[in-house]
Amino acid sequence: MEARDSRGHVHPSHEPNGRLTALGNQLIEIHLWLREELARLRTSLDSPGGDLRSSPDLRAHCLGFCAALTRHHGDEDGGAFRVLAEREPALRPVLAELAEDHRVVTDILRRIEDLTTDPAAGRAAVRAELDGLAALLESHFTYEEKKLVAALNREAGGSVELLGVTRPGRETTG
Repeated sequence: MEARDSRGHVHPSHEPNGRLTALGNQLIEIHLWLREELARLRTSLDSPGGDLRSSPDLRAHCLGFCAALTRHHGDEDGGAFRVLAEREPALRPVLAELAEDHRVVTDILRRIEDLTTDPAAGRAAVRAELDGLAALLESHFTYEEKKLVAALNREAGGSVELLGVTRPGRETTG
């Protein structure tokens, strides 16, 4: 069973009979979690004392988010996208476009990481990069979900290795 959130994104409403969640549904869950984490990070940056250089917790959250997103995209490119390209050649142009987005995201993440240690960088510079990242990721995630969820759900059994991230508090069996 699927449900739509307030933005119209499809996400699973439950996991039937304890079976593995289909790979496409895992992708949606990961994207929802990454969206939530990025929103929390942006909100934290706006709070009093929300400077990445002077707040170890905020900096750790930022670097943790960057690492999780990097791992997710790397494993998609080397796992799920490779499998889909082999099994569904018609998706190759979509996969190439998504992989290019991953390279752009990687560049933004590097700039954010550099800003966390640059004594001259202000909160506004970090915020601008996070805002740009949020806009790009929203478009990227929506497109990826629209184009790939059905194909991923046809893949037998779910495997977190193909997607790179497991939401905290969520165990997968594979």
